[in-house]
Amino acid sequence: MNQMRQILRKYQFILLLFLFNPLVFASEIKVGIARKIITPEPASIWMGGYASRIKPSAGKFHDLWAKALVFEDFNGNHCIIVTTDLIGISHQISEDIFKKILNKYKIDRSQLLINSSHNHSGPVILPSYFEFSSSELRFVSEYGQKLTADIVEVVDMAWNDLKPMKISTGHGFADFGRNRRDPAIKIRPVDPDVPVLAVTAPDGKLKAVLFGYACHNTTLTGDNYEICGDYAGFAQIELENRFDSVTAMFFQGCGADIDPFPRGNMLHAEQHGKTLAGVVQKVVSGNLQSVSSPIRTAYKVIELEFQPFDIEIYKKEILSQDSFKQKRARLMMEAFSKGWDVSKIQYPVQAIRFSNDLTFIGMSGEVVVDYSLLLKKEYPKENLFIAGYSNEVMCYIPTVRILREGGYESNSSMIYKGLPGPLSENVEADVLNAVRMVLKETGANSLVMNK
Repeated sequence: MNQMRQILRKYQFILLLFLFNPLVFASEIKVGIARKIITPEPASIWMGGYASRIKPSAGKFHDLWAKALVFEDFNGNHCIIVTTDLIGISHQISEDIFKKILNKYKIDRSQLLINSSHNHSGPVILPSYFEFSSSELRFVSEYGQKLTADIVEVVDMAWNDLKPMKISTGHGFADFGRNRRDPAIKIRPVDPDVPVLAVTAPDGKLKAVLFGYACHNTTLTGDNYEICGDYAGFAQIELENRFDSVTAMFFQGCGADIDPFPRGNMLHAEQHGKTLAGVVQKVVSGNLQSVSSPIRTAYKVIELEFQPFDIEIYKKEILSQDSFKQKRARLMMEAFSKGWDVSKIQYPVQAIRFSNDLTFIGMSGEVVVDYSLLLKKEYPKENLFIAGYSNEVMCYIPTVRILREGGYESNSSMIYKGLPGPLSENVEADVLNAVRMVLKETGANSLVMNK
């Protein structure tokens, strides 16, 4: 009888430990953390983001990084979040990375999210508006291949680092992002939200922090020729200086029509980085919401339509003195001559959900801020981390409002992307419906669905 009482007391103690010690619950999620430098070597390469640049980069101000978090829930389900200090990832690189990781770890496409900070002071990755020499083209291509291998390697390192962790979230506020569209336009929205995810070891020590902001990484302009991570790079460096042995990771929100203010030089970039780091530090030091298992993921690819193709436009542009219009016209006329369909473009969306506590939305392309605000309004009870520039960046993703207003994000940007022209006004409904589908698959509920 005494032996039986001792056994019961032992199990009562274990039960109480689970009930009253939140760090024990943290063991239901394992997290692996890794990082790798992806600065081009030598640091002289054509830089992405500004068509006005007339020469390759000249050295670096600080390194660029790829960083990874691998999560494993109590059922053995995984998800992977990779952040990069790059302007964007191409479709080819995104697919190559996934295929290599799939072969190693047998994951589903929905379980890998790659986000780019949309840094305009890093190397060219996407199809370029520059006319490269054969040696320059070779260097850019070699960098893309090495980048693929580096991102796979950083995922490998994180996967092999899986340990019991506690994850928690909070939100802050930053206001240096300003809507850059025509001041005469009445509606000029911004999203000041700074979502923060903290990864903490069982002993309470902060190990990683993932944070976002919806603002173009364009503090540095086309006059800058130094490799640098812009404000997002400075924010990560600042956080890693403030917290010992922490990996800080930035994801870009829906900031396609938002610029930092003020902007123009390295001091401004450092200023905004420190401002953002201060916001994140305040969130991490405050009351955070715990995040638990299970992990559920969903991924969907839809087609977005362009407005009707008119070959006459490109017959005029091919005669233009504008070299960028001329190059776009050449591409379109070649496609027309060969019978290629350029009326649509593929568009991936993604959701990663941790129980009912946190949902990541990954939207590809340069997503304008309207989408973030619309989704937060539609899903007010969800803790949403909304990321544009995820998985691949093909063009700007405007709303109907922006298409009707016109301007760079809806019209002229397509020249530099080598695409036919503005997207159809169906784009907003198609994108939102696709996001709703992946959210529904992961268990999220909107006000619309509850009506």
